[in-house]
Amino acid sequence: MGYVSPQSGPLAAFSDADQFIIDGFLKSEAGANFEVIVKDSQSNPNRAAEVAKELIVDDEIDMMLVASTPETTNPVATTCEAEEIPVISTVAPWQPYFIGQQGNPGDPDSWRPFDYSFHFFWGLEDVISTFTSMWNQLDTNKSVGAIFPNDGDGNAWGDPNVGFPPVLAGKGYSLTDTGRYQNLTDDFSAQINAFKAANCDIVTGVPIPPDFTTFWTQAKQQGFNPKVASIGKAILFPQAVEALGDQGHNLSSEVWWSPTHPFTSSITKQSAGELASRYSSATGNQWTQPIGFVHALFEMAADVMGRVDDSRNPDEVAAAIAATQLNSIVGRIAFDGIGLPPFVAANVAKTPLVGGQWRMREDGSYDLVIVDNSDHPDIPTNGTMEEIS
Repeated sequence: MGYVSPQSGPLAAFSDADQFIIDGFLKSEAGANFEVIVKDSQSNPNRAAEVAKELIVDDEIDMMLVASTPETTNPVATTCEAEEIPVISTVAPWQPYFIGQQGNPGDPDSWRPFDYSFHFFWGLEDVISTFTSMWNQLDTNKSVGAIFPNDGDGNAWGDPNVGFPPVLAGKGYSLTDTGRYQNLTDDFSAQINAFKAANCDIVTGVPIPPDFTTFWTQAKQQGFNPKVASIGKAILFPQAVEALGDQGHNLSSEVWWSPTHPFTSSITKQSAGELASRYSSATGNQWTQPIGFVHALFEMAADVMGRVDDSRNPDEVAAAIAATQLNSIVGRIAFDGIGLPPFVAANVAKTPLVGGQWRMREDGSYDLVIVDNSDHPDIPTNGTMEEIS
């Protein structure tokens, strides 16, 4: 198997647990018959495509696994589809994964399913529902400022048809969106001034980690103090929040996996809590959300290859992926179309999403507290939404 993820560059936090997960998989009974060749996308889409081609041509892999943001998943999946190599991806909302790989993303009539590419994660409809459910716990003026970058996530989240704008308008929110900015921007004054002029009580967006640090630091310096900041991607990781000092308290984000999720590994039979605890014991680091989804990628690989006669037959492997019905560490994974529009049902399996807030401890570290489970009440909450102030 090939495995590609952003192990260096601005997205590297997504891959902090990769080696821990891969080592554990290879030591398990399920991983005994696998060789895993790991490549670093360097947080660069072009590099992601290059290393995918190397794995296919030079290493002659049977199947590809890829994780973390459309800038990694899409070029790898596109390369695999062209080369007829089965690929399973995760940690990118399904819209930028599926629509972003179409020849004409703006023309739904032209969209076609993939033959060898499969993906499991949540969608924009889930993060919008989760964020607005958190916001509805508080008294706000429903004025929202958006920071959407010019990348796969930002263009999807800000899309006037499938992104945040139409749904927020339908729920009675006003949206101030100053347009797409380039990643690694060093000045967010234009966005901050627009949000102050619109009296935004709420900020949302999907920046990369260093850009949110820049934005939030400048917002505080310029006297912009919203009641709520629900931010995708950038504040998924404790180290990104800790870098903000006490200014990270009560920032909110999507939660796709946590130690309290009521799921169990099909490989190790560990609970989510046991896997997170083992990671912390082995590394000395706080758990992070990708631990569950990278583990689930390898659960998928073991499950799929256990159901094929010839791992070198890409059509047989693809058919086995499509037939998956796996109870994994991130929940049930099945390509059965539940919760999805028909055009994407063959290629995407949905996983649950809840909402959380970062709460600062006395020692300056942070805990991620689940504060909204409206869409998935089987995942327990351990707090309620609080204003940043």
